[in-house]
Order: sequence, then C-alpha cells, then structure tokens
Amino acid sequence: MSLNLHPMINVAVKAARAAGNIINRAALDIESVRVSQKKANDFVTEVDHAAEKAIIDTLLAAYPGHAIWAEESGREHGAQDSEFVWIIDPLDGTTNFIHGLPIYCVSIALAVKGKVEQAVVYDPTRNDLFTATKGRGAFLNDRRIRVSKRTELKGCLISTGFPFRDGDNFQEYLAMVGEVMQRTAGIRRPGAAALDLAYVAAGYTDGFFERGLQPWDVAAGSLLVTEAGGLVGNFTGEADYLDQQECIAGAPRVYGQLVGMLGKYSKFASAGDKAAVRQAAASTLSQAAPQASTADTTPAKTLATTPVASPESATTPAPAAALPAEPSAASDAPF
Repeated sequence: MSLNLHPMINVAVKAARAAGNIINRAALDIESVRVSQKKANDFVTEVDHAAEKAIIDTLLAAYPGHAIWAEESGREHGAQDSEFVWIIDPLDGTTNFIHGLPIYCVSIALAVKGKVEQAVVYDPTRNDLFTATKGRGAFLNDRRIRVSKRTELKGCLISTGFPFRDGDNFQEYLAMVGEVMQRTAGIRRPGAAALDLAYVAAGYTDGFFERGLQPWDVAAGSLLVTEAGGLVGNFTGEADYLDQQECIAGAPRVYGQLVGMLGKYSKFASAGDKAAVRQAAASTLSQAAPQASTADTTPAKTLATTPVASPESATTPAPAAALPAEPSAASDAPF
C-alpha cells in the first residue's frame, strides 16, 4: 500500500480486509452458509452480519466518537450526533455470493457533514483494493486510476443493475435498457453497484446507471468516480443523488449523453417527460396485445397443420403491466 494514504483510509482498509477475510473463508463452503430473505429477492447471510460487525468494531476502535450507518444494522452503533458518518455495505452482491459467483465487494465510505470524503471498495476474490480521498485522486492498489477517454456512446460499455424488488417498474426499465443498448457497444449487469462504480473509475466500463440504490450502495463508489475524473449524479444530472435512489456515473462526456437519454425516466423529470414515457409504454403494450390475442384464438387444428419454421416464430405473450414504484424509507434518512 502507498505510504501517503490518509489515516482514516488506513483504518477503513484494515476494516475492509478483515471483512474480506471472513467472506473469503465462507466462500470456501457456500453450501453451509445460512441465508435468510429480507424482502422478495433481497437476501442476507450470516456472512453479511459477521463482516459488518468486523468493520464496525475496527472503525469504532479507532474512532469511537464517529457515527455508523450500515446496511444490516442501520444506525444503532456509534455516536449518531457526530458529523463523521461511516456508510457501510459489508457484502455488496450478496445474491452473487450465495450462488458462488465471484462478483461482490466490501464498501466503506466516510461522510463528513453529509459529503463523502473517504472511500474504500475491496474485492476480496481478486484482492483488488480501490481507495479515494477527496482531493487526492483514486487508486487501485498502488496505481492511480482514471475514467475512460471515450467520448461517443457508440463505442462505450455501460453497466447497470436490473430491478428485482416488488413494486419496481419493469416495463420502464426495459425501455431504458433498450435505448442504451441501441446506442452503445454493450451493457453489462455484474450485480454489485459499488464494484460497478469502481470499474467506471478504473476505466473498465465507460458509464453506469441504476435505480433503487441505497446510500451504502453508492457512497464509496461515487467518490472513486469523481476522484478519477468522472461525474456522478441522478438521472437529471443533479449532484445531490446519494439518497435519491437513482444514479448515473461516467466519464464526463459519456455522463452527459446518458443524462440526456435517461433524464426523462427520473422521478424528478418534468410532467411532460413523464407523460411521454407513459405514453410510449402504453403504445408498446397495445401493439403487443393483438398478437397475443390472435395466438390465443387460433384453432388447434390450424396449429397442428401449420409447419413451424423456427423457434423465433413462436408467439410471445404480452408483457405484464408496469407496477408502481415503491419508495424505500431508508433512503429518506438524512446524515
């Protein structure tokens, strides 16, 4: 490690590595890990809890007067009236972890008076350590990192996360992904937002967007991106994104193009933009419905005598109607 790291980063690194050791040991025998479900498709394991405890113990041993805001235990530890708040995701990518898919990380950030000033994202599988201190740049292990130099979307690789919660608007998300796919070199969905942001900072991907994220998902990764020369904001390009459950990040010109494309899907978009999105979704559904109806009324005898040329000729049922978004109470909590 570099000898010029901020003292608080050194403590956060120690905490992240302690959590990483717990995660790596558990990964050797995934089948024995106890898993429970917080909500639909939202899992937590005994490893999350053990890793979080190791992080909190390490941080409070060094800074007993600081506050803790952690994914699993919330705000029950530390001095909650402190201006120094550690924002922790002990295992970002839990679903990947319980399936043995080695894409997950530890995320630790320090916010001072509501602004993130220190960040650590640690990938225990690859032993990749991403660090950033406000004003001092971003690093991967001992190497300074920068966002990519690409400026045109058509050559860009963009990462995202797919909706998985009850109440998520799946139809609208498909529309967003469809727009991005047609104008870029490709989309990736790794499954760990903090690592997605670290990869934008390192220039591995050119941009990132996702909705439904919590502060512990984006706090550390967002500082990595900005210290690597990138931009982070909500879907309309505003910098006050941390607790707004929508995030776009990327190299500056890529970020601007993503905001221009996805801004109409923001919960802060104008009434006109929202109406246009709803109208487009309704049009898509109405076009698909007659095809499904025709398939349902085709006589069985006709189907039996009609040759099937290819799998693509099979009828696809109409997509389900969009569900209303359901805000999370956790995202409304101030520092």
